[in-house]
Amino acid sequence: MTNTDDDRRPKYQRIADSLREAIQSGEYSPGDRLPGENDLMAEHGVARMTARQALGVLKDEGVAEARKGAGVFVRDFRPLRRRGIQRLAQEQWGSGRSIWSADIESRALVVDQVTVSEEAAPERVSLVLDLAEEDSVCVRRRRFVLDGKPVLLATSYLPTSVVAGSAITQEDTGPGGTYARLAELGYKPVHFREEIRSRMPSKHEAAQLSISAGTPVILICRTAFADEGRPVEINEMTLDAASYILEYDFDA
Repeated sequence: MTNTDDDRRPKYQRIADSLREAIQSGEYSPGDRLPGENDLMAEHGVARMTARQALGVLKDEGVAEARKGAGVFVRDFRPLRRRGIQRLAQEQWGSGRSIWSADIESRALVVDQVTVSEEAAPERVSLVLDLAEEDSVCVRRRRFVLDGKPVLLATSYLPTSVVAGSAITQEDTGPGGTYARLAELGYKPVHFREEIRSRMPSKHEAAQLSISAGTPVILICRTAFADEGRPVEINEMTLDAASYILEYDFDA
């Protein structure tokens, strides 16, 4: 009898695939407890390490989550649909709405960590913002939590010469956020550029986003430009890849 591709998969992968199929078919619903290591050992005749690896695959994919002392459960979380174009429209932030409201619908998004400081500009930031060596930047660091789950880390850099004394240097920037305040200062964003990459998280990022080391992160670097192509903000974002769907909807 000839082996199939499935036969050649490692045992832990086959177990993970069968559990994933059971989740997708509705046998296990969001919030349900999955079979534990002992259950998988008995059912599949495998060692504990193999059972642990199988559950680890599902945790790394964001399909399941471990609850200390309780087991591994199907993740009860609806991915956030990030509408990359609509969220940055002037009618969004220009009317006093947060750009995040385009993504979250009626769900609860909380910024549970925010710091604002004046710092020397990192070289990569200084180059993009076209700053002199002695110029500093206002740095805004935030963590966004959706439905109780950390989903995004964001760090914005803005020229201190542009934002000094404005609400942008405060934790709460007010209705419409940073872009509305930039418009009031005479630096209304008229063009955006986003660069997207993906990699595995650092230890700090995994801890901040409450994800396992095997769950990748999406990196989005957005630059906002005012009139005459002047760059006025760089926003470096780190997203939990299992928490997001990136949507780009535009006319031909």
